[in-house]
Amino acid sequence: MVSRTEDGQTEFRFFRPEALAVYLVAEFNGWHPSIQPMVRQHEGHWVCYLELPEGVYQFRYLADGNWHNDYAAFGLIRGPHGWNSVVCVDPAPRRNEEACHEDRFARELVAIAS
Repeated sequence: MVSRTEDGQTEFRFFRPEALAVYLVAEFNGWHPSIQPMVRQHEGHWVCYLELPEGVYQFRYLADGNWHNDYAAFGLIRGPHGWNSVVCVDPAPRRNEEACHEDRFARELVAIAS
Protein backbone atom coordinates (compact mmCIF):
# COMPACT_ATOMS: atom_id res chain seq x y z
CA MET A 1 0.00 0.00 0.00
CA VAL A 2 1.21 3.49 -0.78
CA SER A 3 -0.02 6.66 0.91
CA ARG A 4 1.00 10.23 1.61
CA THR A 5 1.82 11.28 5.18
CA GLU A 6 0.76 14.60 6.69
CA ASP A 7 4.29 15.95 6.33
CA GLY A 8 4.35 15.18 2.59
CA GLN A 9 6.36 11.97 2.58
CA THR A 10 5.37 8.96 0.54
CA GLU A 11 4.82 5.88 2.68
CA PHE A 12 5.33 2.43 1.19
CA ARG A 13 3.84 -0.36 3.34
CA PHE A 14 4.14 -4.06 2.53
CA PHE A 15 2.79 -7.00 4.56
CA ARG A 16 5.18 -9.93 4.61
CA PRO A 17 5.39 -11.29 8.20
CA GLU A 18 7.69 -14.20 7.34
CA ALA A 19 10.26 -12.09 5.46
CA LEU A 20 13.75 -11.56 6.80
CA ALA A 21 14.58 -8.61 4.52
CA VAL A 22 12.48 -6.43 2.21
CA TYR A 23 13.68 -3.77 -0.24
CA LEU A 24 11.86 -1.12 -2.21
CA VAL A 25 13.16 -1.28 -5.79
CA ALA A 26 12.03 1.46 -8.16
CA GLU A 27 12.70 3.88 -10.96
CA PHE A 28 13.59 6.58 -8.44
CA ASN A 29 16.48 4.49 -7.04
CA GLY A 30 17.76 3.16 -10.36
CA TRP A 31 16.13 -0.25 -9.85
CA HIS A 32 18.98 -1.08 -7.48
CA PRO A 33 17.92 -4.21 -5.55
CA SER A 34 19.48 -3.29 -2.18
CA ILE A 35 19.73 0.50 -2.01
CA GLN A 36 16.39 1.09 -0.22
CA PRO A 37 15.80 -1.34 2.66
CA MET A 38 12.41 -1.30 4.33
CA VAL A 39 11.98 -1.37 8.11
CA ARG A 40 10.04 -4.14 9.82
CA GLN A 41 7.21 -3.03 12.08
CA HIS A 42 4.88 -4.93 14.35
CA GLU A 43 2.60 -7.60 12.95
CA GLY A 44 4.73 -8.18 9.85
CA HIS A 45 4.42 -4.86 8.04
CA TRP A 46 7.50 -3.41 6.33
CA VAL A 47 7.62 0.35 5.76
CA CYS A 48 9.70 2.94 3.98
CA TYR A 49 9.17 6.72 4.03
CA LEU A 50 10.58 8.82 1.20
CA GLU A 51 10.43 12.43 0.07
CA LEU A 52 9.79 12.04 -3.64
CA PRO A 53 9.37 14.77 -6.22
CA GLU A 54 6.05 15.04 -8.00
CA GLY A 55 5.68 12.36 -10.66
CA VAL A 56 4.63 8.84 -11.59
CA TYR A 57 7.03 6.03 -10.73
CA GLN A 58 7.19 2.27 -11.20
CA PHE A 59 8.29 0.08 -8.30
CA ARG A 60 8.32 -3.41 -6.79
CA TYR A 61 9.14 -5.02 -3.48
CA LEU A 62 11.96 -7.54 -3.16
CA ALA A 63 11.40 -9.83 -0.16
CA ASP A 64 14.02 -12.49 0.53
CA GLY A 65 14.95 -12.60 -3.16
CA ASN A 66 11.34 -12.82 -4.42
CA TRP A 67 9.64 -10.03 -6.39
CA HIS A 68 6.20 -8.74 -5.37
CA ASN A 69 3.82 -6.15 -6.76
CA ASP A 70 1.70 -3.82 -4.67
CA TYR A 71 -1.87 -4.39 -5.83
CA ALA A 72 -3.12 -1.69 -3.44
CA ALA A 73 -0.99 0.99 -5.16
CA PHE A 74 -2.11 3.19 -8.06
CA GLY A 75 -2.15 0.40 -10.62
CA LEU A 76 0.14 -1.86 -12.60
CA ILE A 77 2.10 -1.20 -15.77
CA ARG A 78 3.99 -3.61 -17.98
CA GLY A 79 7.70 -2.90 -17.93
CA PRO A 80 10.51 -4.50 -19.93
CA HIS A 81 10.89 -7.29 -17.34
CA GLY A 82 7.23 -7.85 -16.37
CA TRP A 83 4.55 -6.06 -14.39
CA ASN A 84 5.41 -3.22 -12.01
CA SER A 85 3.36 -1.33 -9.46
CA VAL A 86 2.78 2.39 -9.95
CA VAL A 87 2.87 5.25 -7.46
CA CYS A 88 1.60 8.74 -8.31
CA VAL A 89 3.17 11.49 -6.21
CA ASP A 90 1.13 14.68 -6.15
CA PRO A 91 2.63 18.04 -5.23
CA ALA A 92 3.32 18.32 -1.51
CA PRO A 93 0.44 19.88 0.42
CA ARG A 94 1.05 23.43 1.55
CA ARG A 95 1.64 23.93 5.24
CA ASN A 96 -0.84 26.22 7.00
CA GLU A 97 1.66 29.02 7.63
CA GLU A 98 2.69 29.02 3.94
CA ALA A 99 -0.94 29.24 2.88
CA CYS A 100 -1.60 32.07 5.33
CA HIS A 101 1.46 33.99 4.13
CA GLU A 102 0.45 33.57 0.48
CA ASP A 103 -3.15 34.63 1.22
CA ARG A 104 -1.94 37.73 3.10
CA PHE A 105 0.45 38.59 0.25
CA ALA A 106 -2.39 38.25 -2.29
CA ARG A 107 -4.65 40.51 -0.20
CA GLU A 108 -1.88 43.11 0.04
CA LEU A 109 -1.43 43.05 -3.75
CA VAL A 110 -5.16 43.55 -4.27
CA ALA A 111 -5.12 46.46 -1.79
CA ILE A 112 -2.19 48.10 -3.61
CA ALA A 113 -3.83 47.63 -7.01
CA SER A 114 -7.10 49.17 -5.82
